[in-house]
Amino acid sequence: MKVVLFAGGLGTRISEETDIRPKPMVEIGGKPILWHIMKIYSHYGFNDFIICLGYKGYVIKEYFINYFLHNSDITVDLRTNKTEIHGTNAEAFKVTLVETGLTTKTAGRLQQVEKYIGTEDFLLTYGDGVCDVNIKDLLAFHRAHNKIATVTSIQLDARFGGMDLGSNGEVVSFREKAKDESKWINGGFFILKSEVFKYLEGDMTNMMWEDEPLEKLTNDQQLVAYQHKGFWKCMDALRDKLELEELWKNNNAKWKVW
Repeated sequence: MKVVLFAGGLGTRISEETDIRPKPMVEIGGKPILWHIMKIYSHYGFNDFIICLGYKGYVIKEYFINYFLHNSDITVDLRTNKTEIHGTNAEAFKVTLVETGLTTKTAGRLQQVEKYIGTEDFLLTYGDGVCDVNIKDLLAFHRAHNKIATVTSIQLDARFGGMDLGSNGEVVSFREKAKDESKWINGGFFILKSEVFKYLEGDMTNMMWEDEPLEKLTNDQQLVAYQHKGFWKCMDALRDKLELEELWKNNNAKWKVW
C-alpha cells in the first residue's frame, strides 16, 4: 500500500522556521518531521510514499535526491573530482515527489496524485503530525468495516485545568490538565479506498480535504473513526516544535516506534 503525505502548505503559524524551508522539513532531533512520520509507517512495512509538494517543494526534492550522500561517509578528491562512498545509513523508502501547486488546498493536492495510486487502498496523513497509532491495527479496523474512509480520531489535552465549585464558591474538586473526553477530532492517519476519488471530482484547487469531501463521505455514511487514545502531536506552532524537541532529547519520543 502507498502512503500519501500532504507537504505543500505555507506553515504561516511557524514562520520562524518556514521562512527558509517547508514545514515538513522543520527538524526534530536533527531530522525533518517528515522523516519521523515516514519512519512510523516504515516500521509497519509501508515504504512506498507519495509526497504532495507545494511551498518550497524543491527543498524536499533536494533532501531526498541527496539523502544517500547526507547519510554516508565520503571522501572527495578535489584534484580529480572523484567521490568515494564508504558507507551509508539508507532507508527502505521509495519516494514519489509530486508538484501539486503553490497555493493548492489539500483536496486538490490529493486529487492530483490519483494517477500514482491506482485502484488499491492507500494511507494518507499530514506532514506535520506524529503519533504512536498502531498502523496494522488501524488497517485491520479499516478492512473490518469495509467503508471508503477511516480517520484516526484523537482527544486533545485540555489547555487548562478545571475546578468544580459549590454554591458558596468553595472548590469541590480541582483537576489538572487532562484529556478533553467530550470531543474527538481529526488526527490524520487516514486509510482510504480508491473510491474516495469520486468525492474529488471537478476543480478542487481551492477545496480543503476536511471540508466538502469529508462532509460528503460523512453524509453517505462512508467515514468511520478509529479511536486512538495514545500519543499524538501536531507541530502547529514554534512551541510545539520545542515540545517535540524536548521529548526527543529526553528519550521520551512516544512516536518513535521504530
